[in-house]
Amino acid sequence: MDVNTVGGSVSEGEIDPGKADAVQAVVLVGGKGTRLRPLTISAPKPMLPTAGLPFLTHLLSRIQAAGIRDVVLSTSFKASVFSEYYGDGSKLGLHLRYVTEDEPLGTGGGIRNVLDELTADTIVVFNGDVLGGTDVRDVIGGHRESGADVTLHLVRVSDPRAFGCVPTDENGRVTEFLEKTQDPPTDQINAGTYVFRREIIESIPAGVPVSVEREVFPRLLLEGKHIHGHVDHAYWRDMGTPEDFVRGSADLVRGIAPSPALGDRHGESLVHEGAGVGPGALLIGGTVVGRGAEIGPRARLDGAVIFDGAVVEAGAVVERSIVGFGARVGPRALIRDTVIGDGADIGARCELLRGARVWPGIQIPDNGVRFSTDV
Repeated sequence: MDVNTVGGSVSEGEIDPGKADAVQAVVLVGGKGTRLRPLTISAPKPMLPTAGLPFLTHLLSRIQAAGIRDVVLSTSFKASVFSEYYGDGSKLGLHLRYVTEDEPLGTGGGIRNVLDELTADTIVVFNGDVLGGTDVRDVIGGHRESGADVTLHLVRVSDPRAFGCVPTDENGRVTEFLEKTQDPPTDQINAGTYVFRREIIESIPAGVPVSVEREVFPRLLLEGKHIHGHVDHAYWRDMGTPEDFVRGSADLVRGIAPSPALGDRHGESLVHEGAGVGPGALLIGGTVVGRGAEIGPRARLDGAVIFDGAVVEAGAVVERSIVGFGARVGPRALIRDTVIGDGADIGARCELLRGARVWPGIQIPDNGVRFSTDV
């Protein structure tokens, strides 16, 4: 099955379909996104607006730009949302298919669960909550050149203590997988993109929960399989927490994180069609204003993520925060490092700070929550 041809020719930058092993992609999007609640009560994490587009759209645009056309989404939580939005993927220049887990199977189990849809020899697997900037073609090229059974994209970070580490030898072969430690021997961490030979996926137990990171990869090392590390300093961010979600969205808006889906629309703010911005409002720090949202006069938004249909009233300040679909922030309210759920109503002069989370539909009256004494 030739999954990479478009109109019978190869475009610049595409993976050559004439190679013996064509390439397919698998994207793992089955997680519940509990760390991003309340936003993920109504929508899967990969479908949350990031720089005004579903996060998954940015990832799919990178996959398409790498010349991969055949993509399987491994779904579980709110699975129908993906197929209803993307359909067959043709609008993105992709051929999309969907496989749903009846019960959560973990990363390894989720990969094994889509095996029947995989016909290529080379399978690239992406975690659906990672914002990355590495060139997927380089990872695949390194995999082929090394002759590896599995290739892991590894990224170097300034402080690896919060992550599991993946040391490699002088030839780039992975030597072990280490859990989080206060004295890590390397700054290389698992970036969540893998290239598999199809037969390796066949070896994963079917129908049971399996962790690819904690079970499959260590087992392959013990069996003497060749696991290669593709190491770089590319942009990388796990979008699982509100802080990272806000920073990732701002980095997309400002062009720090690459996304073919945004083209050349970069700057201190991104205001989508149908949104209104009142006189004197200040939008900075990679702020994004969704479709149909309204920003009142003299409001100040710094690194804010405003979902479609939300309202920020006159004089309000929103910093490093997410305002959900149809939510309202009242006049002169201060919202900082906060998540406001869909349809919530925050009264005038309220102050929500330092990790506050407001559940969908909640109404807070004027002056209802404050840290300051003055009103």
